[in-house]
Amino acid sequence: MPTLSILVPAYNEARTIAFLLDKVMEAPLSFSVQKEIIVINDGSTDNTKAVVDEYATTFAQRADAGTLNLKLIVHHKTVNEGKGAAIHTGIGLSTGDYLIVQDGDLELDPREIDSLLKPIMEGFADVVLGSRFAGGKVHKVMNSWHTRGNKLMTQASNLLSGISVTDMHCCYKLFKSDILKGITLKEKRFGFDPEVTVKLSKIPNVRIYEVPISYYGRTRAEGKKVGWKDAVRAMWCVVKYNFFSR
Repeated sequence: MPTLSILVPAYNEARTIAFLLDKVMEAPLSFSVQKEIIVINDGSTDNTKAVVDEYATTFAQRADAGTLNLKLIVHHKTVNEGKGAAIHTGIGLSTGDYLIVQDGDLELDPREIDSLLKPIMEGFADVVLGSRFAGGKVHKVMNSWHTRGNKLMTQASNLLSGISVTDMHCCYKLFKSDILKGITLKEKRFGFDPEVTVKLSKIPNVRIYEVPISYYGRTRAEGKKVGWKDAVRAMWCVVKYNFFSR
């Protein structure tokens, strides 16, 4: 049975992480695929570590009782290095045939992972990108400048890289693992998304698909961590990885 590695980078997500992991474990898949859930606690300063450890203990008890058919890996980083660095760690720990990133908050619905998996399992795609802007799914109304900034950076990336995606910064990106592990990744923070999108565009004959996803966005007051400095860095990544770096 093939395995889907679900990477869950988390920084100060004590309030949501246990509920999120429940949703990931319970999310149905239409295909015979085993889940491998990898939680990377990125040096959290709140109670995330304790919550995750307690969850792992309960999980181990259920697994020993034979009530679970999946795998949970927990890794605690002692220093906060950023989402990208946490993803790099998760990639190194993963053993799955396929790989997806799931943020530790509740902005995205794990039940929709199945929609991203479908084009790969049916033989059409090597990479499937989720899109909050493709339409057809529930979408929280957010700050207009945040949305416009996302779309502007996505359009700039499309113009330079020659592919056409609608939501470069969406967390949901599902890969055949050998595709992602064949890419040298450098960005340690939120530059992961523009970097990997640009570098995917450089792979000959790679088949990239998009599917619409729901978006339950949160504000900075609710815990969202992306700021204007990350937006500037993301735009620099679009330029850097198209012209100056591999």
